[in-house]
Formats: sequence, C-alpha cells, structure tokens
Amino acid sequence: MDFSLDSLMLSRLQFAVTTLFHMLWPLLTIGISLFLVLMEFMWLKTGREEYFLHVRYWAKFLLLSFGIGVASGLPLEFEFGTNWAKFSSTSGGFFGNILGFEGAMAFMLEAAFLGIMIFGWKRVSRRMHFFSSIMVAFGASMSAFWIMDASSWMQTPAGVSIQDGQTTITDYVAAVFNPSMGYSFAHMMAACLETSLFFIGGISAWYLLKGRHTEFFLKSFKASLALAVVVTPLQIYLGDLSGRGVAKYQPAKSAAMEAHWETNLPGQGASAVLLAWPDQANEKNAWSIEVPGALSLLATHTLDGRVPGLKEFPPQDRPPVVLPFYSFRIMVGIGMMMFFLMVWTLWRWKQSRLTP
Repeated sequence: MDFSLDSLMLSRLQFAVTTLFHMLWPLLTIGISLFLVLMEFMWLKTGREEYFLHVRYWAKFLLLSFGIGVASGLPLEFEFGTNWAKFSSTSGGFFGNILGFEGAMAFMLEAAFLGIMIFGWKRVSRRMHFFSSIMVAFGASMSAFWIMDASSWMQTPAGVSIQDGQTTITDYVAAVFNPSMGYSFAHMMAACLETSLFFIGGISAWYLLKGRHTEFFLKSFKASLALAVVVTPLQIYLGDLSGRGVAKYQPAKSAAMEAHWETNLPGQGASAVLLAWPDQANEKNAWSIEVPGALSLLATHTLDGRVPGLKEFPPQDRPPVVLPFYSFRIMVGIGMMMFFLMVWTLWRWKQSRLTP
C-alpha cells in the first residue's frame, strides 16, 4: 500500500480521524441510554430513591455524549460527498437512503424524546418519562442499526446490481439484511454496552478511590460490573462469530488480518500468527510467532479446515496487511484485557472486598 501523502491518502486520513473521534460518542449514547432504561425501570418497580438518583446523575453524561456525537457526526456525513464523491454518486441509490433513514427514523426520534427525558421530570408523569427514556434508547439503537447496515452493505453488498456505473436496487430486503448485517449489528450493540459499562464503572471506581460519595458510586460500580459479567463474554462470542463471517464472505480480508499467505494443505491445519512483521512486497512474514492449527480452529471450528491464503488472490485484489493485522490484534488485546479486568473485579467482589 502506498502511504505517500497524495489526495487519496489525505482523504483517508481525514475520514479516519473524523470517524475515530466520532465513534466513541454514539457508543456511549447507546450504552448509557440502555443503562438508564434499566435504572429507571428498577426505580418504578421498587420505588427506591437510589435508582432515581442514578438516573439523574448518569443522564448528564448521556446528554454530553449525544451533543458531541451530533457535532462530530455531521462533518462525517459531509465527508462522504467531499472525500468519496464517486462512491456517493455510484451507490447513492441505496447508501443515501440508508443514511437518510438513520436521520429521519432514528436521530429525530431520539432527539424528540431526549428533551422530555432530561427536562421533563416535573412536567410529565413517571410513565411518560419512562416511555421517553425507552424511545431515546430505541432511537439510539436504531441509529446503530442503519449505520451498521450501511457499513455491512459495503462489506458484503447484496440486493443490488450495477448498471452504467450506477447502483440499482433489485431486492431491498436482501440489501438491508445483507450477509454480514446480523453479526455486525450484534457485535456493535454489545460493544456499545460493554464500553458504556466500563465507562460507568471507571468513573465510579475513581470516586471510590478518592473516597468521595462512596455509597452512591459503589452501587453504580456494582451495577455496571454485574451487567459486564454478562456482556463481556457475550462480546467475545460475537467477535468469534464476526471473525468466522469475515472468513466466509471476505476471505482476502481475513487472510490479511491474519497475515496468512499460504493456503494450508489438506489434512494440515492453518497456523494462527500471534505476532509478525508482514512483508507484502515479498508475500511473506519477515518473522512470526505462530500457533499450529489454531487459525483453522478459529475460522472453521475444525483442526484441519481449509483457510485460503493471500497468494490465492490477485495482487490488485489484496487489502493492505500491516494495518489490519496489527489493528485487529490491538482490538482483541483490549477486549481480553477488559474480560480479565472484569473477572478480577468480580473475584474481589466475591471476596467481599468491594466496600465503601
């Protein structure tokens, strides 16, 4: 891959930086809104004031993340046209509709009820306020659905044909529910919840370490931990499901993520590369640390499953290797760190060491 700073690379860098900054805020908006729905439900069911206080406190972070998400999301949508005008022109028949659905169906629903949720405590009934909280969470989740639909369609396009350089929709349902949509959306929703739970738990832990408002933040810390016990292992499972989906529908991309150059022989499992320095010019790894047979097990759930190597694909159809290879490992590493942190904290809780 050519890393010279031409207009193409600059467009990629600008879009990547905008996306990286924007991505965090919808994650928190979705996850915190779902957390607030649970807290408000518990308040209505039990009448315990502590749940009410948690809703009021964490809703402030929801408002902040929503505001920054809107401000950073608008430039991102404009960049589809300014940076990728040809793609927008070619695929606008479907891609533009999906982004329009996200704005009209999801964002507007979320924005309409957010004001009631934040400022309507003394102006509407408890049930109406709870309904508003549900609508905010539903609208935020719908935003994730449509955005992930656009993303997954770019990965595994379906239901369309290209005629004279224009995308024509032939099956709208197939396009929306394309092959990678299901596991991509599930993986993203779990990421929203996991990130938000660790965000809430992290802030709570900071206050506990400082010895400030310990009774309040110990409850939010334990609530986030209890939910993380379910969500974190689920996210690992969904990550495995997503990885197998990539191996099935995008084998060249999967091979690049794994720096896997040679297709394994029949009866021999493909080795998983833990660390390496991919040499794309010479079609090999300059050095590598491998686990025999592990890649076949991960990609096919068999010890000797066939995993196509990058050499099976024409050079012009191969994705870059170094960036996907290392970014994938950073993602997996962070996910495993979160899992072990959750397990360690749960063990501390079971040892009765989580006290004000």
